[in-house]
Amino acid sequence: MRFLPYQRGDDVTQSMTGFSRVSVSTDSVLVTVEMRSVNNRYLDVQFRAPDTLRALEPIWRDRIAKQISRGKIDVFVKTQAVDNSAQLHVDQTRLTALQAALADIGQHFPEAPCPDRLALLMAPGVLKAEIAEESTWISAGNEAMQEALDELGARRLEEGKKLENMIRSRVEDFSSQLSHFRVLLPDLRAAQRQRILDRLADLKSEPDARRLEEELVYSAQKSDVDEELDRLEAHLQAISTALDGTQPCGRRLDFLMQELNREANTLSSKSTALITTETAVEFKVLIEQMREQIQNIE
Repeated sequence: MRFLPYQRGDDVTQSMTGFSRVSVSTDSVLVTVEMRSVNNRYLDVQFRAPDTLRALEPIWRDRIAKQISRGKIDVFVKTQAVDNSAQLHVDQTRLTALQAALADIGQHFPEAPCPDRLALLMAPGVLKAEIAEESTWISAGNEAMQEALDELGARRLEEGKKLENMIRSRVEDFSSQLSHFRVLLPDLRAAQRQRILDRLADLKSEPDARRLEEELVYSAQKSDVDEELDRLEAHLQAISTALDGTQPCGRRLDFLMQELNREANTLSSKSTALITTETAVEFKVLIEQMREQIQNIE
């Protein structure tokens, strides 16, 4: 199956995991390229290739770097001559040397029997198989490498699309819970204010009105989470923007997960009601689910 070459900008949400295996054969050679890709902070390409094609490694490395920016890529190259198509020929120089040697032996041992034709062909170096030209190996190797790279890119894109869909789904759930929590905020603040007034009433003393107002303001400021919610909303928008962009977004998404987690922790620390704590926990669950998958994104 021929895969279209991946062009950066068509779709950038690639997974860093993938596998491909392609074989290219001609009348005289068979070249097989196998590529495996796993997670890595940077691009790390390792080759295992026979001496026949080892000189092509720098060219292949540059080609891979143009299509892949992150991941550990192991490349295995195997070569094999196609025996049933190899042409046999007689080495005339070797045969002439053998003829001279037999003539010399005949002078010393005239009664010794002469070897038959099959025995002559079996003499070392007389019969040779035609070896494929270097250009044939190079052409087949380049073709196999490009097809394997295209297939690997297609696999990484296919897996990356699944990861993107999962992350967008979690972002949608996050946004929904965030919006629901905002609706509850006025009631939570009113309940917090009422709790303070009730405690003062239990003391059976008349507090200073100014001092009471200052304490109420201080309590409201201490438990105010509008800023955290605004930042959470901004980070969620940044995730969507990164997924819609034209550059690899794995590192940026990982950073945004750290920022989301920071705001969720702050929200939890300012909690004055069970619903706030529960919401912060749900946020952390969604963040961790996204973080696990983002580790696989290029």
